[in-house]
Amino acid sequence: MIVKAIMFEILTDRYNQFINITDRVEQAVEKSGVKNGMVTALSKHTTTGITVNESLECLESDIDQFLKRLVPEDWPYAHARMLKDYGSTAGNPTGHLKSHITGNHCHFMIVDGKLVRGVAQEIYFCEFDGPAKRTICVQVIGED
Repeated sequence: MIVKAIMFEILTDRYNQFINITDRVEQAVEKSGVKNGMVTALSKHTTTGITVNESLECLESDIDQFLKRLVPEDWPYAHARMLKDYGSTAGNPTGHLKSHITGNHCHFMIVDGKLVRGVAQEIYFCEFDGPAKRTICVQVIGED
């Protein structure tokens, strides 16, 4: 049994942003030497997401607009208040809620050293509170 953990960082440059990380996950699988098993991609942050969808700019825009309608910036969120533990105001309730909707991880099977995914399935890292430096963890488990 092989278990490999690989982490990589992304520097986002917008408040809300969708970044295709499929190539990075595929590289992690290739470097691991696993031929048959599973891979998990996980975000270490509570205001980001990991999701799977088709890589089209128009669809990214549709998803962004959909999330903005579900989680409007001007809503009176309870999280948008002074937090004594942090010593500052929490200004990111929308990021937490959008992350809750998208989820923070995805799983794929690995067969013959390759991700098993549909032709239109791409892995996205979703930034909902940027710009920021973010860490993605990829764990590959299986047999060589």
